[in-house]
Amino acid sequence: MAKQASGSTNRPKKTFMAEISSSSGIAIYPGTFDPITNGHVDIITRSLRIFEQVIVAIAINQNKTPLFSLEERIGLIQQCFAANNRVKVGTVSGLIVDYALKQNACAIVRGLRAVSDFDYELQLALMNRKLERRVETVFLMTGFRWIYISSSIIKDAARYGGDVSGMVPAHVVTALRQKFNR
Repeated sequence: MAKQASGSTNRPKKTFMAEISSSSGIAIYPGTFDPITNGHVDIITRSLRIFEQVIVAIAINQNKTPLFSLEERIGLIQQCFAANNRVKVGTVSGLIVDYALKQNACAIVRGLRAVSDFDYELQLALMNRKLERRVETVFLMTGFRWIYISSSIIKDAARYGGDVSGMVPAHVVTALRQKFNR
């Protein structure tokens, strides 16, 4: 009979996906979403392939002056996912890991557009991991067709009359036109 290695067991090891599926299945997708773009919608939709529920957490940042009010951003996101009860919208003003624990979430989803995003996102992920080891960070690459857009670029283009249709949901195009009287 073969001798069993010290400290090992006969139990099968869990895979990463098995660990996720045995946890809450809730993920937090934080951001300012000012406004929500098709890149955000893509990340949320793809996150739903992994998680049972995604909570879009609108970050309240006192250092930023958003174009859209908090209520408007909530409404724009809810319109995107009105037919999907697996997407919820919330707000967060403190540590995202604390919010994740309050929501019984197992993960924070972050979208990456380019290598330049990775440095900052890695720092955030490592800090969140240091603060709370029970919450994982999951990075998803933005779909190639959305890699060049950001909420800031969308607002700048719309401000000067640029056509942003196809880069944001149709109701967001309408909301931007109303904001900029176009």
